[in-house]
Amino acid sequence: MFNLFIVFISADKMVIYNHCATRHKALPLQSYIKRMVIMNMKDLKRLGFCGLMATASLIGMAQSLEKMQWFNEPAQWEIDGNTLLMDVTPQTDYWRIFHYGFTVDDAPFLYTLRGGEFEVKVKISGDYRTRFDQSGLMLRIDNENYIKAGIEFVDGKYNLSTVVTHHTSDWSIIPLDKPVPFVWIKAVRRLDAVEIFYSFDDKEYTMMRNAWLQDNCPVMVGIMGACPDGNGFKARFEGFSIKHLPDLRRLQWLEKNSEGKE
Repeated sequence: MFNLFIVFISADKMVIYNHCATRHKALPLQSYIKRMVIMNMKDLKRLGFCGLMATASLIGMAQSLEKMQWFNEPAQWEIDGNTLLMDVTPQTDYWRIFHYGFTVDDAPFLYTLRGGEFEVKVKISGDYRTRFDQSGLMLRIDNENYIKAGIEFVDGKYNLSTVVTHHTSDWSIIPLDKPVPFVWIKAVRRLDAVEIFYSFDDKEYTMMRNAWLQDNCPVMVGIMGACPDGNGFKARFEGFSIKHLPDLRRLQWLEKNSEGKE
């Protein structure tokens, strides 16, 4: 598979790289560049500049996965464009104390560090087989404060699942009537709250949880999979994206203190 990677080098020129998809680990750029072309802007018009820029936008999103970091890196994984394929490590999970009496903090988690307020979403699917197989989003401050949400396989059924942990964990689910091939999970962090939503079409979203998370504190945000009881399974994450949201308190302050306001 080949993609275009576009970098502007001046006001009227850009470099176009033709490179391969990355497998297992992000490679140094020079190790997988196949072709490099310097083009003038007038030449781009003949090729369809808008189409090239659309491709560049997609590749920019794809690069974000490659720049993210692993916590508990799994043995097998692959990034292809803006899709992560993961063999979820067996006998792993995120949970603290409550109900079961144990604490585990060892499941694969690919994350980036974010401050402030934001919206994050991803499309997830998986070959769920064993009780508690799960995949989804996670927002994490540290090992005692995190939220994970996605699909969890329990007693042969698919469930929309959220675990909120502040020293101890709690768990809430929305059972689904039938298996689904995929689901979008979205989290919106505003002030000291995180709203979790799900969708089956990436258009209409329904809230599944509203939970507290310390505000004004950087968080690790990304995609996770866990397999507490089984021998692992394959999980797929597509279209991972994060959108910055202006700080709500600052917006309110600006509204009260805008220039020219009496």
